[in-house]
Amino acid sequence: MTAADYAEQLKELDATLRNIEAVLNINRLHEDKARLEQEASAPDLWDDQAKAQQVTSQLSYVNGEISKLGSLRSGLDDAQVLLELAEAEADPGVLTEVESEITSLTKSIQEMEVRTLLSGEYDSREALVAIRAGAGGVDAADFAEMLLRMYLRWAERHGYPTEVYETSYAEEAGLKSATFAVKVPYAYGTLSVESGTHRLVRISPFDNQGRRQTSFAGVEVLPVTEQTDHIDIPENEVRVDVYRSSGPGGQSVNTTDSAVRLTHIPTGIVVTCQNEKSQLQNKASALRVLQARLLERKRQEEQAKLEGLKENAAGSWGDQMRSYVLHPYQMVKDLRTEQETGNPSAVFDGDLDGFIEAGIRWRKQRQLAGNGA
Repeated sequence: MTAADYAEQLKELDATLRNIEAVLNINRLHEDKARLEQEASAPDLWDDQAKAQQVTSQLSYVNGEISKLGSLRSGLDDAQVLLELAEAEADPGVLTEVESEITSLTKSIQEMEVRTLLSGEYDSREALVAIRAGAGGVDAADFAEMLLRMYLRWAERHGYPTEVYETSYAEEAGLKSATFAVKVPYAYGTLSVESGTHRLVRISPFDNQGRRQTSFAGVEVLPVTEQTDHIDIPENEVRVDVYRSSGPGGQSVNTTDSAVRLTHIPTGIVVTCQNEKSQLQNKASALRVLQARLLERKRQEEQAKLEGLKENAAGSWGDQMRSYVLHPYQMVKDLRTEQETGNPSAVFDGDLDGFIEAGIRWRKQRQLAGNGA
C-alpha cells in the first residue's frame, strides 16, 4: 500500500472516532467525572456503603472511558505524524510502522464503536447474571461452573468489579446454579447478548468409558433495578425461608441459618442468596435479584404487547446460542452471528470480547431491520 492509502485509512478512522466521541459525549463524561470526584471526596461517603460502592464504581468506569478515548485520539495523532515522517524521508521501514499502528488502531476503534450501539432502555445498567445447569447430569453442572469462571475471568480482564450472590453446588461436581453481579455501567447492555442456552460437547471426564457427552447450561442476564423503576414488592407477597449455607459435598460453610430463600408468591419466582455471612445481607442481596427478575418480567411483558407476541423476547432461556466443542475437534461457535474460534481454552479463560461484540452488532442489525431501517 502507498502512503496515500494509509492517509485515507487514517482519515476514515478519524471520522469514526469523532462519531464515537459525539455519541459517548466526551464533554458530559468530563462533567460526570468532576461530579463523581466531588461525591467521592465527601467525608461521610462510606456511611452508606452501597452508595459509596456505586459512586466509586461509576467514577472508575468514567475514568476508563475518558482514558480510552484519549488514548485512541493520541494514537491517531501519533500515526499521522509517523506517516508524515515516512513521506518526508521516503522510508519504507517507517511506513511499515504506520501500517502496524493503523491495524492496532482499527481494532481498538471498532471495539469502542460497539459501545455506541448500546442504546436500549436498560443498556446503561449494571448486570445480574444467572447460570443454571441444564440437561446433561454431572457434565452440565461442571459446564455451569466453567461458564461462571469464564464470565468472572472476562470481568477481571476488564477490571470490572463483581459480586457473587449465590452458588448452589451439585453433589458430585460443579454447580446447580450461580448468580453474580457485574457492577459497572453498561454491563447489562454488553452482557445481555449472552442470554440463552449454551452447549458443550466433549469426552466426559466423569464417564469411565470415555464417551462423548453433550451437556447444556442456561445463562440469564438481567438489568439491576434503580430507585426510578418503581418495583414495589409488598411484604405479604414474599415468603422468606432461612437455612444453613453449604459448600461442595454438603460441607457446612456456616454455623448459623444465614442463607435466605425468597419466594414471590404471585409469580412463583424463587431467589436464593447464601454468600454473605449475615442473614440481613443475604436477604438484601436476594431482594435486589428478585427486583431485577420482576423488572425483566415487566420488560418482556411490555415488549410482547408492543409486538403482539405472547412468547418471551429474543434471547430467552430456550434459545440455543453458542456451542463449545472440545471433541472431536476444537471450536466455539455462536449460532446467531457465525462468530467462531478454534481456541476454546482462551474463551473459557475469559476471551469473550469477539463474541460479545459480534452479538451486539447482530442485535442492532435485527433492531434496525425490525424498524424497517
